[in-house]
Amino acid sequence: MRTRRHLRHPHTALALVVALFLTLLTCAAEAADAPPPPPGVPPPPVPAMARTWPVGSHPLVLRGWEPPATLYARGHRGVDLATPAGAPVRAVAAGRVSFAGRVAGRGVVSVELTGTDLRTTYEPVTTTVKKGDEVAAGEVVGTVEITGSHCATSCVHWGLLRGEVYLDPLGLLPPWLLNRGPSRLLPVLSF
Repeated sequence: MRTRRHLRHPHTALALVVALFLTLLTCAAEAADAPPPPPGVPPPPVPAMARTWPVGSHPLVLRGWEPPATLYARGHRGVDLATPAGAPVRAVAAGRVSFAGRVAGRGVVSVELTGTDLRTTYEPVTTTVKKGDEVAAGEVVGTVEITGSHCATSCVHWGLLRGEVYLDPLGLLPPWLLNRGPSRLLPVLSF
């Protein structure tokens, strides 16, 4: 009975809540400092959280994702999407702009996706956002630059990173956004 009285006391209850909160913060900090998984262990899957393509509705993929064998090896660290110069570039999911500026002469926008450890990148883009801006899924973050593309035609390079590891950005798209075929109505079955 004595224990119950102590728990009813407001100061004791407040102390317990504060202790629990500090424990949760410590656990979260330790998880954030955790080392990456060892080689050979697959990374966690990419959640299909995109609500739109970065350009157009179903752009032509000029070059797909080709993961490098090692951190600095050859590969293609994203996908190239065909799109005309001047076309709007949209955030595929909600997030916060972590970079908006020029890198190696090209405009780049990077967005940290809300509730994840993922970051998308778009280039070459003339930015319309700045670092720290909150963006919604489908919100315009810039327009396709006329020059600076590494494609033979005008394109946007769309990348996805988890920390410093590049992932396939197409994994962000749910199957219904990837579907390129016509819609089909199924017959209604009566029982």
